[in-house]
Amino acid sequence: MRILLVEDDAHTAAFIGKGLREDGHVVDHAADGKQGLFLATTEPFDALVLDRMLPGLDGLTLLRTLRGAGNQVPILMLTALGDTDHRVEGLRAGADDYLVKPFAYAELSARLDGIVRRHQGGEREPTRLRVGELELDLLARTAQREGRRIELQPREFRLLEYLMRHAGQVVTRTMLLEAVWDYHFDPQTNVIDVHISRLRQKIDHDFARPLLHTVRGAGYRLSE
Repeated sequence: MRILLVEDDAHTAAFIGKGLREDGHVVDHAADGKQGLFLATTEPFDALVLDRMLPGLDGLTLLRTLRGAGNQVPILMLTALGDTDHRVEGLRAGADDYLVKPFAYAELSARLDGIVRRHQGGEREPTRLRVGELELDLLARTAQREGRRIELQPREFRLLEYLMRHAGQVVTRTMLLEAVWDYHFDPQTNVIDVHISRLRQKIDHDFARPLLHTVRGAGYRLSE
């Protein structure tokens, strides 16, 4: 793919650019919003990786300008602004996905592939996931069960999102380590056990029936 990377931080741009090129992509880089807008409107790209905080022209304005002109290129927005209102604002302005700094390159790559695949297939990514009475709002980054708000830490949210996207399936420790923690080996840590225990306490405690199940010797399954 030919990808436009609009990022003013040289270290971050080098980190992302190196990973994308190693994955076989062609990368054009713009260090400010005005240059990014010029390239995005004069050259064909398969996707944009767009920082929100940019000199010259901020990423949100750039995004709105492109969408207002009918440019539907897949856009992954990056930001250090991780609160719910900023994420919702970016997604509603037309971003296909939103990634909060700091992040692992593997997650950026997976999210980028996902938005391009959806764009090519004409699919629209669901904004809510539901398993039984448990609901996850991907735009507002909120969770609730039976109308009761569930407060989740960022890692807990990612863990629950992964489990809900694989609802009814057995998810192994290796799958969780790679998808949620970006470990490609088992570091012999109890991090999964700790987070699963906390998540189970939040989504199942005080409810009539559990949704998060341990499958002995295999992993975990989220199901009704």
